[in-house]
Parts: sequence; C-alpha cells; structure tokens
Amino acid sequence: MRVALASGNANKLRELRSCLPGWSLEPISVPVPEEGGSTYYENACGKARFGCEVTPGSWVLGEDSGLEVAGLGGRPGLRSARYAGPGEEPIGKLLSELGGVTGEGRRARYVCELVLLGPDGRELRATGVLEGAIAELPRGSEGFGYDPVFVPGGESRTVAELGNEWKRAHSHRARAASALRRALGGGGATL
Repeated sequence: MRVALASGNANKLRELRSCLPGWSLEPISVPVPEEGGSTYYENACGKARFGCEVTPGSWVLGEDSGLEVAGLGGRPGLRSARYAGPGEEPIGKLLSELGGVTGEGRRARYVCELVLLGPDGRELRATGVLEGAIAELPRGSEGFGYDPVFVPGGESRTVAELGNEWKRAHSHRARAASALRRALGGGGATL
C-alpha cells in the first residue's frame, strides 16, 4: 500500500513507517508549508491537502503532534516544533519555564493527529494521546524531540530511556496509527 507522507521530518517518517507495517510510506518531494491551523486536526488536514495537490492520484497522510504541559497552560502545544527561539534548545526552555513547578503542574501529554486523504476525496482521521509528566532532567538517548524529559504514566523512565521499540508500540503516534488502521477496517487493505 503506497501512501505519501506530507512531512519533511525524517524522525516522524521513521516512526510512522515502524507503526504502519505493510505501508510504503514515502515523503512528498517538496517542502510542506508552515502550519497555520488552530488545532492539530487542521494542521494535519492542511498538510494532507497540500500533499494531494503535489501528488495527484495518491493517498496522502498528514500528521501534526505536540506536547501539552499542565503547568504551562497546555503549551507548547501546537507550537511544540517552534517553541524555542533562535539559539534556544526546546528541552532547556521547557525545563526553565517549569523551574519550581511540581506535582500536577508537571503533568503532560503528547498528542498526535493523523489525517489520511484518498484520491477520491475520502478522509480518515485518528488521534493518539500519551499521558505522562515532565522529568526534572533529560535522560536517555533514543527517540527525538521532548522524549528525554517525557515520562509516560505508569513508568519511571523517560521515553528516550524506554527506547524506540517501546515507542513503536506505545507512543502517541503509535496509538494514532493503530486507530487509523482500525478506521480502515484492519490492516488498510481497503485503500
């Protein structure tokens, strides 16, 4: 099953490929415009629509995701990828803003929205959420983004410590991919 991914993020491509076995997932060949929606769905759908314009006749997958932290009023949220300014490191900024915040204020969740658009105009969408908390310090070497400081609920280790195998089965993207496969009626044979 061939699907174009409307993203230039190599880490997301690698993770989605592992979460969607049997799919031939390839990035579109042109840069995707910057996100401008007010929800993860709007951003994912906008990417998928753009992908359909540049790869007519294809199934296209759009993805948007973010980290929402209770003590920051849900930030960085939709702006997770652009949270840090020039010369700033995102995890460093996050931990700095959470300095002195404890308990419930460190609650966080990863959110992923997937939108699959077909050449016939068919649209399927799926959401995945991973609840957890923000650690005091980065730990671990696998994953990407905020994984070194995100501790999933029920775990004592960060996603970066738990590793890519764990992430393949349990991440917010894995959960969204599983929901998308269910929406397709199983393994996606209906595409």
